[in-house]
Amino acid sequence: MKLDSAAFVADQELINALKKRSTPIDCEQDCVLFSQGDVPTGLYILHSGEVRLTMKSPLGDQVLSMAAAPGSLLGLPGLVGNQAYTLSAYARMGAEISYVSKDDFSRMMLTEPHVSVMILRVLAAEVRTARMAISDM
Repeated sequence: MKLDSAAFVADQELINALKKRSTPIDCEQDCVLFSQGDVPTGLYILHSGEVRLTMKSPLGDQVLSMAAAPGSLLGLPGLVGNQAYTLSAYARMGAEISYVSKDDFSRMMLTEPHVSVMILRVLAAEVRTARMAISDM
C-alpha cells in the first residue's frame, strides 16, 4: 500500500500551538517512538530529519513502509480515538522531534476550539489518503 506522506502534515499554526506544549525528544541515535499495538501516550511532531512509519498485517507481513515528512503529526489517530497505535514510528539519528503528552493534548483540545478544528483537518486528510490508497489496490 502506498500512502501520501503529506496527509500527516499539519499547517504551521497548528505545529506552533502544539510545540508550545511539547518537550523535545533526544534522537542522538536511532529510536522507536512508538510501536503498532501500543497504547497511545501522546503525539509526536517531526520538525526535521527522518522518521519511518511501518505497518504489519496480523500475520506479521509488512504492508506499509514510508518516510514521514517534516511537519507530520505522528500517532494522532490513536491518541484522538484512544485506541492502540496502528503504525510503528522509527526516528533516525539526528531527527528533530517533539512530544505532546496525552494530558496536555486533551487539555488543549478542550480549551482551544480553533486548534481542535485544525486537528480534525489533519485526521480528515489521513482518512482521504487511506481511502485513495485502498481504491488504488
